[in-house]
Amino acid sequence: MKNRTEEFQELRPLLFSIAYRILGSVGEAEDAVQETWLRFAGSPTRVRSAKAFLSAAVTRISIDVLRSARVRREEYVGPWFPEPLLADPYEDPARSAELADSVSMAALLLLERLSPLERAVFVLREVFDFGFPEVASAVGRSEAACRQLAVRARRHMAEGRPRFEPDRQERDELAARFFDALHEGDLAGLQKLLAVDVSLVGDAGGKAPQLARAVLGAQNVARLLAAVFPLLTRIDVTCTPHEVNGQPGAIFRDRDGRVLQTFSLDILDGRIQAIRLVLNPNKLGHVGPVADAWAISEEAKQARRGMK
Repeated sequence: MKNRTEEFQELRPLLFSIAYRILGSVGEAEDAVQETWLRFAGSPTRVRSAKAFLSAAVTRISIDVLRSARVRREEYVGPWFPEPLLADPYEDPARSAELADSVSMAALLLLERLSPLERAVFVLREVFDFGFPEVASAVGRSEAACRQLAVRARRHMAEGRPRFEPDRQERDELAARFFDALHEGDLAGLQKLLAVDVSLVGDAGGKAPQLARAVLGAQNVARLLAAVFPLLTRIDVTCTPHEVNGQPGAIFRDRDGRVLQTFSLDILDGRIQAIRLVLNPNKLGHVGPVADAWAISEEAKQARRGMK
């Protein structure tokens, strides 16, 4: 028979994945998992199902954290994005498509439209396939109430989702062509890969240089990328393609290997629909040592003046 530590460690990837989808924050999800362990370790009785106990505990903790986090997010400077996740620790081959889709930036931003209870019910039921008795126990509501919450959550999510998902291989090939064009400064090549109404948006939270507003339209986005990337290359900033939140993306690092930003692509219908940058240093610490974005911005400006 497994002891509590072994049971917890076995379920830890699932617990983190539940918490992250509810909270959209790596740090807060890790804290929720740690608090769940403390409750499990401190329980005076032997629980009948470690999975049921731990899933319910991490869900309730995450709901409480989300309720307070929403107040802070209302005061957030500029656009708010979830903290980038480079790899989901939980794997289930039978539900790999649902897991990958549910952790994308686009899906997490749709989840922000839901109430904390709707979000928790949706995550447990639709993403992790918990039965309604388990969901009801986790969120402290009746099964009937959870069914209603699930219906509302599915409707809200369906309203914002694209009708057709891209083929994974086609998506990855398009992303590879995009990064090739970016490295080559190929303005025309970039523009061909962008949707007519593409948007480029950055989350800096007032803690790093950011765009004054979203950049919209294929021509404008292509021009910006073709103008900025050579400057970054000139000051030894590197762009390494890397999956971000289950979608094609990249990590930008300074000459010392410190993380400047993450870069994720939302692809649909053979075109890039959205480019999302996370520059807020508070959201990048789990990726690696964080660069000084202000210093890099100033260095890029000097490089631009030197190119004139």
